[in-house]
Amino acid sequence: MEDDGYYNLDTDLDLSFTSTTTDRTFASSSARSSLARSSLTLSFNDRLSTATTPSTTTSSAATTLHHRRYDSHWTAIKAATTLSSDGRLHLRHLKLVRHLGTGNLGRVFLCHLRDCPNSTGFALKVIDRDALTAKKLSHVEIEAEILSLLDHPFLPTLYARIDASHYICLLIDYCPNGDLHSLLRKQPGNRLTISPVRFFSSEVLVALEYLHALGIVYRDLKPENILIREDGHIMLTDFDLCFKADVVPTFKSRRVRRVSSPPSSPSSYRRRRNCRGGGCFSTEVKYEREEIVAEFAAEPVTAFSRSCVGTHEYLAPELVTGNGHGSGVDWWAFGIFLYELLYGTTPFKGVTKEQTLRNIASNDDVAFPLEREEEEGMVEAKDLIEKLLVKDPRKRLGCARGAQDIKRHPFFNGIKWPLIRNYKPPEIRGLVKKTKAHVCHVTAVSPRRRKWLWWAITHLLRSKSLSRSSSKIQSNNNYYHYVSKSYNATRKRV
Repeated sequence: MEDDGYYNLDTDLDLSFTSTTTDRTFASSSARSSLARSSLTLSFNDRLSTATTPSTTTSSAATTLHHRRYDSHWTAIKAATTLSSDGRLHLRHLKLVRHLGTGNLGRVFLCHLRDCPNSTGFALKVIDRDALTAKKLSHVEIEAEILSLLDHPFLPTLYARIDASHYICLLIDYCPNGDLHSLLRKQPGNRLTISPVRFFSSEVLVALEYLHALGIVYRDLKPENILIREDGHIMLTDFDLCFKADVVPTFKSRRVRRVSSPPSSPSSYRRRRNCRGGGCFSTEVKYEREEIVAEFAAEPVTAFSRSCVGTHEYLAPELVTGNGHGSGVDWWAFGIFLYELLYGTTPFKGVTKEQTLRNIASNDDVAFPLEREEEEGMVEAKDLIEKLLVKDPRKRLGCARGAQDIKRHPFFNGIKWPLIRNYKPPEIRGLVKKTKAHVCHVTAVSPRRRKWLWWAITHLLRSKSLSRSSSKIQSNNNYYHYVSKSYNATRKRV
């Protein structure tokens, strides 16, 4: 997380504001923070747990519709609230372990539930109301509102919001692998090969698609805001710069041609014979079929805002010029994001922030280094980046039908979008994947704690049985791609 400058522009390019934009040259998130003067320490938990001011808890939508309602996080939360005297989660139930980082709005701590110190950790985002302006407080409320709406594998879950004294505390997922920016710094040349780039960008793409389907324009895409879960998958975070707009979902069908191996009943296919060497003994038989693919699209095409926020290297041209912008700024940032993963830097970066913004606002097209030209997949990657980094948002890829247009690009060929959450993360330097959950071992159990333990075990066993049955279905309601009948050709998987 970084400091982000908030500034307003009139009509033409004005570089006087650039001294307040985000500086991405620091390696440490804590060094980038404007809240280093905050008095919050690890004693925060003990100090507020004994405070006389009552705390109020607003849990997120832990309803039967939540896709993670049976995991160990919710089990622990429900156990804590069940044993609470008033049925609510309070700060006294949480034990802070260490400080994780400081952002524009507050600090983030790793914490555990006190009743089970070896349980899965949570991230507690603590915001001090007294240290923020009214404008930044409105951003806090926007982030809390958006977090309460999210139900997606690649977006955080809001387990509880706790208001105590002058603090707002948001309890969300903890990602032990840090952020993607730090992971990039561990790679040779600060860049990734094609396969990991395709993996991470695919997951970011479906996360943006989900946000846009809710009418949320993200406006802060960058590697620093992409956290890596313990299983190697991503989690998009930090929603204080978002704004909401109306969205009209559409459901359309289109025809596609597919080449496949011979099916069991080829009567409905057109058979093509390619005779080689003057004879037909070496005939190659292919079958083509026209399939009707139904696609759901929900892009907030009417979204409009004049506020200019974000990280300067990722700002879209319409943001820099101050002429107003919509959801297309996210697809521009997605192109910058792809470029940085592949080349270790952003395409319009100058010596100073002013020069960077001039490069973005200029009419010059994106330029690519000559290296990596021969690497497999680079032609498709460069073509996708060029179509995303179009200065005119009306001609930019994704601005019409959103993620559906980007998913069809050849760079993502072979990806089965409904199954992407089950893909195996890539093997790259610095990425530690953890697949097995740790069980909390308790000795000398008191009657009250024994009750909690049996309650937790019952729910954990139930969740395991449900996960086994659901794993056979291989479906995901958060993705909007359906093929009526598929005979896929052999393709390279990520």
